[in-house]
Amino acid sequence: MEWENQTILVEFCLKGLSGYPKLELLFFVLILIMYVIILLGNGTLIMISILDSHLHTPMYFFLGNLSFLDICYTTTSIPSTLVSFLSERKTISFSACAVQMFLGLAMGTTECVLLGMMAFDRYVAICNPLRYPIIMSKDVYVPMAAGSWFAGVVNSAVQTAFVVQLPFCRNSVINHFSCEILAVMKMACADISGNEFIMLVATTLFTLIPLLLIVISYSLIISSILKIRSSEGRSKTFSTCSAHLTVVIIFFGTILFMYMKPKSKETLNSDDLNATDKLISMFYGVMTPMMNPLIYSLRNKDVKEAVKHLLSKRFFSK
Repeated sequence: MEWENQTILVEFCLKGLSGYPKLELLFFVLILIMYVIILLGNGTLIMISILDSHLHTPMYFFLGNLSFLDICYTTTSIPSTLVSFLSERKTISFSACAVQMFLGLAMGTTECVLLGMMAFDRYVAICNPLRYPIIMSKDVYVPMAAGSWFAGVVNSAVQTAFVVQLPFCRNSVINHFSCEILAVMKMACADISGNEFIMLVATTLFTLIPLLLIVISYSLIISSILKIRSSEGRSKTFSTCSAHLTVVIIFFGTILFMYMKPKSKETLNSDDLNATDKLISMFYGVMTPMMNPLIYSLRNKDVKEAVKHLLSKRFFSK
């Protein structure tokens, strides 16, 4: 009897905000604007970090990776979400759903690890400035960034492979905007305790450990800053890491709120996911990548100077 409720699914239906047609049009416009800002803002930041030789440092190499990561992350889900807002048939094929799960989780994991690497970079720059060029040489920071991408790809490949092998029920409605791995996993007609254990281990390794590294790094950074006697010196030193700290608070704060808030038995069922949870998920997926280039450009003198230099160079070359 158990197998009578199971079937080989060809496609999923993404529920999204289908119960709120007026909100769908509103969010289509808002998310489209945000997506354009994400592409322009992060694309500009990547170009500046490449074209300006003064920004050829570990910090801006990591920042370029973060910007590219944000473009990739949003592109895995936003275009399909925009199409679903305007379409009556909100379906996605099983294979496309698997690809979306893989890419979304890979980008999310990579960003967690990369932010941890960036925190370590700031720690060395502030607490060991004389040894910074030696410790954070090109032979070190390039493998650090590559390792972040590798960790994201491996983690996502393992988790996605286990999820796609699950037998799914005939109810193929995903109560989400995209194929988020938790939402898909909870639709399975099988025991998912093994998948949940793997996800717990992965969360510990690739989310909590980078977060712990960030906390330790900034604890040492703050301790070092407080030892500086002049208020001007403290302010100047803190400004070199304030942008990264702001991004970390937004990124990890949203993740912790989404995945670690208490859930009742009812909300554990994906069908009971309410509109507020979906909008928080959207904030995590759209707002953070949009804010990153704004934060780094508005709070970073090097980026401002690089923009002025490139603009003046372009202007006078004419």
